[in-house]
Amino acid sequence: MNRLGGLRGVRVSGLLARIGAAALLMAAANGFAATGAQASGELNLYSSRHYDTDERLYSEFEEKTGITINRIEGNADELIQRIKSEGANSPADVLLTVDAGRIWRAQQMDIFQPVHTDFLEARIPSYLRHPDGLWYGFSQRARIIFYDKARISPTQIQTYDALADPALKGMVCTRSSSNIYMLSLMAAQIEHKGEEGAKTWAAGVYANRAREPQGGDTDQLRGIASGECAVAVANTYYFARTLRSEVKGLDETQVAKIGWVFPNQSTTGAHVNISGAGVIKTAPNKENAIKFLEYLASDSAQAYFSAGNDEYPAVPGVELSESVAKLGLFRQDTMNLAKLGENQPLAQKVYDEVGYK
Repeated sequence: MNRLGGLRGVRVSGLLARIGAAALLMAAANGFAATGAQASGELNLYSSRHYDTDERLYSEFEEKTGITINRIEGNADELIQRIKSEGANSPADVLLTVDAGRIWRAQQMDIFQPVHTDFLEARIPSYLRHPDGLWYGFSQRARIIFYDKARISPTQIQTYDALADPALKGMVCTRSSSNIYMLSLMAAQIEHKGEEGAKTWAAGVYANRAREPQGGDTDQLRGIASGECAVAVANTYYFARTLRSEVKGLDETQVAKIGWVFPNQSTTGAHVNISGAGVIKTAPNKENAIKFLEYLASDSAQAYFSAGNDEYPAVPGVELSESVAKLGLFRQDTMNLAKLGENQPLAQKVYDEVGYK
């Protein structure tokens, strides 16, 4: 019986293929370090990524390595607490989740072990991984400014600071301040501006609100399409989806109304966040866990993050999907993303102090 069998929420993928030495050489040429003899055994993955398109990531890893992935999916905070509660008996090998802030929460629970391989460190830029190798970022999404082309000129919103400009009073839509993406954006503001500068910015953005902060990122885009908002903040992959398929509540005509700006291109660069993963300290299948992290940094997996979920690859030079390419290349903030977690408690404090709901 599968060791994770019977647990609520488990999704177990079968062993799809066994491969020989020649196939391993092909896998290495494709971009990940499949060294030594054929891998065998299992990998127990706890994942809070909820994208159906990730199925191909998992099946390809199984095909390339012969390792069976046993998967439990759920809310990130619940999975982190579960691993902590399971302690030394946890079957978890890898935690895969979204947002550097959530990864920081896991790090604070002391559930990761450091991983250092030449392959990972050569592939993943230093600012997209923990300085001590506790986790690595494998896909990126930029949090940028979207606007109504009929009401706003892109020259008005070239920086995040512009969101606090009184000229935009009554026009700006955002998510709630407790949202993890908003916390990470504020954490970056704190790192660049200091606490007082970030507080001034937050007060200005909130004063410019078109409505009380609410909804998800797609709701911010719908707000522009409906005319309720003239400016909104959202992650790139939410909008990239609209460029390749109709999103509920957004038809082709409405999408055409929306423009976008990658802010701070002449200063810090646009704020980015990640999906990332780390190897659990008590991982029973440590070698397989490291192989999985290396696979996620391979060319094929990186390309699939872009094609499957409209994200930017973490590895420089990997081809972008058509929808992501339409958004364009941009200069990104190269602040180490560990800072997004470290500044998270202060970020919520700043929002609260200015009454940002």
